[in-house]
Amino acid sequence: MTGFRYNKNLPFVKKESRGVWYENGQFIHAKYASNTAAFGDILRWQLRTNPQKKQKKEDGFWVKCIYNSAFLSSSEDMIVWLGHSSFFIRIGGISLLTDPCLTDLPMIKRLVPPPCPISALDNIDYLLMSHGHRDHFDEKVIAQLIEQNPAMTFLLPLEISKLLGKKRNSVLFQEAAWWQRFTVKDDLEITFLPAKHWNRRYLHDLNRQLWGSFWIKYQGISIYFGGDSAYDSHYSEIKEVMGEPDICLLPIGAYRPSSVMKSAHMNPAEAVQAFQDLGGKTIIPMHYGTYDLSDEPLGEPLQLLREFDEMGRLAGEVKALAVGEVMPLKTTKS
Repeated sequence: MTGFRYNKNLPFVKKESRGVWYENGQFIHAKYASNTAAFGDILRWQLRTNPQKKQKKEDGFWVKCIYNSAFLSSSEDMIVWLGHSSFFIRIGGISLLTDPCLTDLPMIKRLVPPPCPISALDNIDYLLMSHGHRDHFDEKVIAQLIEQNPAMTFLLPLEISKLLGKKRNSVLFQEAAWWQRFTVKDDLEITFLPAKHWNRRYLHDLNRQLWGSFWIKYQGISIYFGGDSAYDSHYSEIKEVMGEPDICLLPIGAYRPSSVMKSAHMNPAEAVQAFQDLGGKTIIPMHYGTYDLSDEPLGEPLQLLREFDEMGRLAGEVKALAVGEVMPLKTTKS
């Protein structure tokens, strides 16, 4: 089926939006559908010696982890980094999880443990998935979360529910195109937005599922969760439509070599520009330090972000959380 795809049951927040183009079994967008790196670039990367090998070996950086399950039983509104792109967010008393990847990846170890047992993650209202890559869509963790949270609703990009397999028939889920607002409870608003990325889990399923980012708003407080994305003009576009977010959860790692990573990820300088384009007040960096996915030393992304901050490049605050650290949110219900 060729044409614009969207969820007919969800409203658009951008008037001229018609959905995302779908053709020959793939989602296509002229601006925000990244091409995967060329096979030759990937092969050269795998065969050559990392030019930062010595720096990487001497880096010595480890993400700090605060072992803590108490935040789950609290009634306060907050943001807690669970590592990589996974966050626990309670806002207006409603509990959210983003991209819950909390275990080892195939052939890649998780370098910092989650701050609490996965078994403690219950009473979750909404699970937000940005896309289906294996460092964001953790099948084992998702299966466990479904068992522990039978009333939880998945908020997903178009066609991602198919990755749930047989469980798709027994869970609550909504799928959205870019610029569509999900149906959620109380005064909470959650909108699905563009990202410049791509999606694949197997050899022959390139971009069969959509990818994107999320805008979360409750009574005047707005949080932008950027998922995975390369830098592009969508950040300015999001600001034009949605306004300026109070808090930006933005990726800063997995950017070297540029020949392989630039079409899908941002380096710290690009993340700073994205933050400026969005007009954000606070940036919480993510997508670094939890898994070793690329050539740069583990500590380099955060070091560079802090250097940019010291140089006055950010018109806002950097809040680099430890895994398990609680950042309170000031809402009328907190």
